[in-house]
Order: sequence, then structure tokens, then C-alpha cells
Amino acid sequence: MSDIQTNLVDGALEITMNRPARKNALTVDMYDDLGAALARASADESIRAVLLSGAGGVFTSGNDLNDFMQRRPSSEDSGAARFLGALLAFDKPIVAAVEGHAIGIGTTMLLHCDLVYAADTARFQLPFVSLGLVPEGASSFLLPRLMGHPRAAELLYFGEPFDAETARLLGIANRVLPAAEVTAFARARVGALVAKPLESLRQTKRLLRAPLADETRARLRAEFAAFNERLGSADVTEAITAFFEKRAPKFR
Repeated sequence: MSDIQTNLVDGALEITMNRPARKNALTVDMYDDLGAALARASADESIRAVLLSGAGGVFTSGNDLNDFMQRRPSSEDSGAARFLGALLAFDKPIVAAVEGHAIGIGTTMLLHCDLVYAADTARFQLPFVSLGLVPEGASSFLLPRLMGHPRAAELLYFGEPFDAETARLLGIANRVLPAAEVTAFARARVGALVAKPLESLRQTKRLLRAPLADETRARLRAEFAAFNERLGSADVTEAITAFFEKRAPKFR
């Protein structure tokens, strides 16, 4: 059974990361399935919007480190790279309902969603530097333009968790709601989008994204190259070893 569930509801494709026992930590197979779900939504004219969420009160805790280190994304044809590329190219509205943890790519994927509704219990984090890595998802390009260089630098350099209200103030989330209400609210917003003329939505999204589109794609590729180079470093080995040993890393 796939850890990515899809459900077509009244013209919207609901895509749910469904691995709650592991806080919806993403594996290579899950990235493949996420990319396939977006491809289906893009090709099917009856699908007019997408709702992205996580099961069990968690959006996603980021990459499954065991799976990640065993099957490293060594090329731009990796599942993670294809998924991010599909997000960037997707031409219909994507709405995200965020509960619980949204770590690493759990936060950066939101930069490519059109509307983000967060539970008041949601917690965001960009721990790339702390893991010996670099940002991904074109976040090193998009975050400074969203919130300014100083705030983006603070999020990326320190990798500290931040809450839903901070995410809203920084422009990552549209609205913060009680956890019990966020999914229903996001579904209602998706329903309102489905009722709109699809071609108008498509062209509006294209116009909104066009000024940054080429630079975003270029930064996505540049980040991937730097990320892949860092994967082979002693820093990453130490960071992940320390994570599993539940201790502070000792970088040299």
C-alpha cells in the first residue's frame, strides 16, 4: 500500500502523505508517488485544484534519513528532484493544509503552493545547515524575496523551529487556524477554487509566477548540485550519526 493517498473529490485531487507512524517522513518511493499524483492532476482536465496535507496531525517531518542515506538523490532525475520540478511547473492551484511538523522539504514545498493554511499547533523548520547540507526547493532564492535577507538568513543559518504565527508573518502561510478546523477550512477554499473558471486561474497563476520563474528553476538546479556535493561530506555523516545517537554533532 502506498504511503501517498489520493482522493478525487468534486473536481479536486486530495494528496495525503500517509505514514503517520514515522511522522510522514518522506522516502524515495513517496517522492515518486507525489510526482505521479501531480502529473495525474496536471493531465486530467476534470481536476481543477489540489489539496496537499499529511495524515495523523503531521504534515511531514522531512526526509526519512535511513532511506535518504541508503538511496541518495544522486541526479536531477531523482524522485525528490522530479517532485520539486513538478511542483514548480504545476499550473493549477495547490492548497496546503499544515498540521504538526513541517520540516525541511515540508517547509520548502510550501513556497511552491498557492495557498497555505496552518494549524496553530504547526511547527516549521529548515535544518539544512545543521545537517551539513544546503537549502533546497529554490528556498535560498525564494525566502529572501518573501521576507528579506536578514530573516531568511536567520531561518537558514540556525535551522531553529518556528511557529505558525511566525510563518504567517513571514509570508509562508496565509492564515492560522485551530488544528481541528484547518483541514475543513482548506477544503472549503479548494471548493471555492474549483468553482472558478480554470483557464482564468491558470493564466493568473502563470502571471503571478512569471517574473521569478526562470531564476527559480535555475536556483533549483544550483541548489541540487550543491546539495549533492555536500551529501558526500564528513559533516553530513557526523550530523546524521549524531542524530541517530541522540547527541550533539561535533563538526571539524
